[in-house]
Amino acid sequence: MGYSSSVHKNAADRLAQRRLAAEKQADARRRQIYEKYPRARELEQAIASCGSAAVRAVLRGGDVVEEMTQLKEKNLSLQAELRDLLLQNGYAANALEPQYSCEKCSDTGYVEQGSRTVMCSCLKQLLVACACEEFNRIVPLQLSTFETFDVERYSKTVDPATGVVPYSQMEKIFRYCKAYARGFTPQSQSILMKGATGLGKTHLSLAIANEVIRRGYGVMYVSAPELVIKLERERFSREREGADILETLTACDLLIIDDLGTEHHSSYTDSQVYTLFNARLLSGKPVIISTNLTMMQLQQDYSERFVSRINGAAQKLDFLGTDYRVQKPDRR
Repeated sequence: MGYSSSVHKNAADRLAQRRLAAEKQADARRRQIYEKYPRARELEQAIASCGSAAVRAVLRGGDVVEEMTQLKEKNLSLQAELRDLLLQNGYAANALEPQYSCEKCSDTGYVEQGSRTVMCSCLKQLLVACACEEFNRIVPLQLSTFETFDVERYSKTVDPATGVVPYSQMEKIFRYCKAYARGFTPQSQSILMKGATGLGKTHLSLAIANEVIRRGYGVMYVSAPELVIKLERERFSREREGADILETLTACDLLIIDDLGTEHHSSYTDSQVYTLFNARLLSGKPVIISTNLTMMQLQQDYSERFVSRINGAAQKLDFLGTDYRVQKPDRR
């Protein structure tokens, strides 16, 4: 995987904590059960003795078939008695065993697949979650919520340039974004937010992020200038710390790219932006893009192919009005 070493360490530490917690809980249950039902301890010790006897029989060699058959029958009988004892007293049949979060890998992060050891899906999910947290650490998500977005700041008179009332348009966009966030799935439609600076594109995209994260999904937010810097740094650096940014951004449930068009352009970064957008679309994962550019300007700065992909895949939201950050609320 192309995640940074800090992301790998964070995910591995969380798995280790899960495993340790499960084992501690199992030890506590075992002590409780042994205290209440001493026969459970005797049965476990007898089962262990059967295993040791089987090993000794194999090491002695010779004809051990009959002895092994008897040991197997005794072992099964002891296991059945232990299972019945637990069930009859309100415990699960496997109460003496650790209850790991992931049954497939027992919280180790790896499983056997044929002749290979491969990464378990639980570790892959943790890597995405930790990478999301690392990316979003400096993003002020708590400042941008639906509750702090004030639709009343938009003009209620017709905009002569568009023939539309900004308040009405922004109220529709606000309702759409709230519904989108509350009904989000990793297969939701992508969104293209267009409009001048200061109309609330970043605020609403982060409000969506807040709600989606609260519902347990992995979200990554990155500004276009920051994305380009990371792509260029990855391209020319020999260090692998933080490398493979495209893989990280492709893996999350929702990707938000803010201020597209304000970044430094190069043929490499433009192609990488398209590759990222296209990879997410091909995998059915949504992207929210905000930009100050028109569709014509996007086509000029990127490519007709890029704009065509956006047109076919994204819900376009046209933000109207004047910079709401410097507006005073309409007291009328």
